[in-house]
Amino acid sequence: MIDHVEIWAETSGDTGLPSQVIQFIETRFPVEPVPSVSEIVLHSAGPGSGLWRLARMDDTFASPYWAYLWGGGLALARHVLDHPETVAGRSVLDLGSGSGIVGIAAAKSGARQVIAADTDRYAVAATALNAAANEVVLATVCGDLTAGAPPDVDVVLVGDLFYEADLAARVAAFLDRCVSAGIAVLVGDPRRDFLPHSRLRLLAEYPAMDFAGPAGSRPNAVFSYVG
Repeated sequence: MIDHVEIWAETSGDTGLPSQVIQFIETRFPVEPVPSVSEIVLHSAGPGSGLWRLARMDDTFASPYWAYLWGGGLALARHVLDHPETVAGRSVLDLGSGSGIVGIAAAKSGARQVIAADTDRYAVAATALNAAANEVVLATVCGDLTAGAPPDVDVVLVGDLFYEADLAARVAAFLDRCVSAGIAVLVGDPRRDFLPHSRLRLLAEYPAMDFAGPAGSRPNAVFSYVG
């Protein structure tokens, strides 16, 4: 069960961020359709967004991964929208939600409940704003779920969490526990260095951009995590 982190309501203000920060993201990050996943719109950073100003507002501001499009999330969102039966009528956890794109895709595909979890409160705020822009409801969690027991969900969706060795190890151990508990797990990733290939079965590939690598350098892929 999810009992060791704070679960906030669906309004971005509940992250504890100042209202001017939320307003800054809402007004300076234009809402645009996502390339290759045009059913979804996101507040995304552009050349004039002024991310550095957010950093000056808050000493706790971390790397703004939530502000950009990552290949694994793009692939996983596309896959869920193309295969709604993956999540329809089921409870879903979007682990490391970032912008919330994968959780939004699950909600649009008929998931009964979607929980979007991230350790960055800016990501949680962005997810709430993006959910509102797409007229879907997500529950948001700020905290690290990987140290705990498997959550009470049917499906876990994981996009782009294998880019660092320590993080990849924690995520893989958590997903092993999820699979052992009978939870279905899908992973989206452009085959980064720390991806646990022996635990994965390839389901599909999607050519698209990736914030963390050159465009077209590697196809973004969706895997079933089999443990």
